[in-house]
Amino acid sequence: MTHTVETSWKGNMQFDALVSGHHVMMDASTEFGGENAGCPPKQLLLAALTGCTGMDVVEILKKMRVKVDKFDLEVKADATDSDPKVYTKMHLIYKLQGTDISLDKVKKAVALSQEKYCGVSAMLRKAMEVTYEIQLG
Repeated sequence: MTHTVETSWKGNMQFDALVSGHHVMMDASTEFGGENAGCPPKQLLLAALTGCTGMDVVEILKKMRVKVDKFDLEVKADATDSDPKVYTKMHLIYKLQGTDISLDKVKKAVALSQEKYCGVSAMLRKAMEVTYEIQLG
């Protein structure tokens, strides 16, 4: 399988990526010569990680018949100070709320996502440490 993304320069520091029929605007902050009219590209990598593993966890918990009322993900990434500024470590926080949520089932769902299903996480783990924690509320 091959995925293709087409990206067009829109002027200054803005780029519009066409991803599976959806436009994703990227731009630099004003500090770096942009207009802050879109997402910084490197941070989209973090969004891809949370979206990928989040979708896995939702689907796995649904199959386990676990009712989730609220699910938020946060990722914190440490980057180098020198160019090229790359991420060296990422830490995911899975935040779930619901009645009668089983911590054991959530742990299993997250582990399956991280160890078997999430391709974004698998790629990132080849380059850096990716850790996680679970918070039930």
